[in-house]
Amino acid sequence: MKKLVLLLLSVFAFSCSQQDSENAAPAFSTEVITSSGLTEAALYDRVLGMLVGSALGDAMGAPTEMWTRDAIQLEYGFVKDLDSMIREASPEGIWKANLPAGGTTDDTRWKNLAVNYLLTQQTESLEPKDFASHIFKAYEGSLNKLKNTDGTAVEPFENALQEANWLSEWAKVAAPYRDANLGGYADSLSKFYGGEMVCAGLLYAPAIGAFYPGNPAKAYQEAYRISIFDLGYARDLSALAAALTASGMTPEATKDSLLASLRLDPEGYFQSRLVGRTAHKLLKDAMTIVREAKKLDSLPTSLSLGNPALTYAYTELDLRQQDMPFHSGEIYLQAITAMLFTDFDFQGTLTFLTNYGRDNDTTASLAGGILGAWLGYSRLPTADRERVIQVTRDELGIDLEKQAKRLTLHLLAKEKNK
Repeated sequence: MKKLVLLLLSVFAFSCSQQDSENAAPAFSTEVITSSGLTEAALYDRVLGMLVGSALGDAMGAPTEMWTRDAIQLEYGFVKDLDSMIREASPEGIWKANLPAGGTTDDTRWKNLAVNYLLTQQTESLEPKDFASHIFKAYEGSLNKLKNTDGTAVEPFENALQEANWLSEWAKVAAPYRDANLGGYADSLSKFYGGEMVCAGLLYAPAIGAFYPGNPAKAYQEAYRISIFDLGYARDLSALAAALTASGMTPEATKDSLLASLRLDPEGYFQSRLVGRTAHKLLKDAMTIVREAKKLDSLPTSLSLGNPALTYAYTELDLRQQDMPFHSGEIYLQAITAMLFTDFDFQGTLTFLTNYGRDNDTTASLAGGILGAWLGYSRLPTADRERVIQVTRDELGIDLEKQAKRLTLHLLAKEKNK
């Protein structure tokens, strides 16, 4: 009996040790240099920074998603930290009501889904049909989960239905694209979320950018190719967000080099007759807002209620609002303005966007992913980064560290096979 107990204990100890090993941070080399100029360890730090930085922005904005500034100030004051989500669940929002601080929405789910897709891609060029198939399979998986829900309790069915509804609009577009049904694709895309220019590609653009570290031109090209849910110039905006992410993933990346990536124009949008390039007009709007704001306060990055520079910037952004807060152009303008206003400070950018309101979890998630890829996980706020990893893993089943490890290993293997 004693031998049996000892044997069981040894098996249990081995199992725990093996599990700990799998969950431990990978021992990436600090000497081997990748084509981006980053060591393997630095590459992992940037990939994890993109995922966690995005999740931090998502988590910071999630409690007040779609709120007005007045509503935010009434209940929360001026938001500078993570807070619990005392709100309802929804397909695009949080999937569990009343999540603790660090909980996330579909913005983080989309980065996770994009990473899973990228792990299937073996070459430098992404396959849009694979992306469409990947999304439709995810939708089918949620439908099967709904069909296999047993019993008569309401809550399990509501939870499964919510998960299926998250991708239902996307599945309508993905299916005809996958099947090369041009007419069906054009028709479904024209009715995607009511035919509005929603921020589809911006939800996953930072993940695509991280797939091409140090190569913003390639990141633009490939993000543009798989922006199959974007309408009009939203494709250009999604591609630029990916390029901005990629440009930050080099040792020598600076604020100026980040901004330079926003002037890439591989698809020739500047040649558009009468209209020109909307993305560049948005960039100039952001730069003008920040320049004029800084005339009102010598320290505009000291964010607080009543700060004249911040008040001015918010007022100018108000004048440029679209019909809906999740319009791609509005999301892009707010994110770029926030980064410029705070001189690319991570926490300042998230604070700016969260307190502005509107679709603040998406704007903060987009900017957080871009800046996280530039700064790296090691330079993100320690307590917050650990909290969002733990809550996203334990409450929502998304392991950001594991995903960063998988994507980094995939990038290294892809590079060796060039």
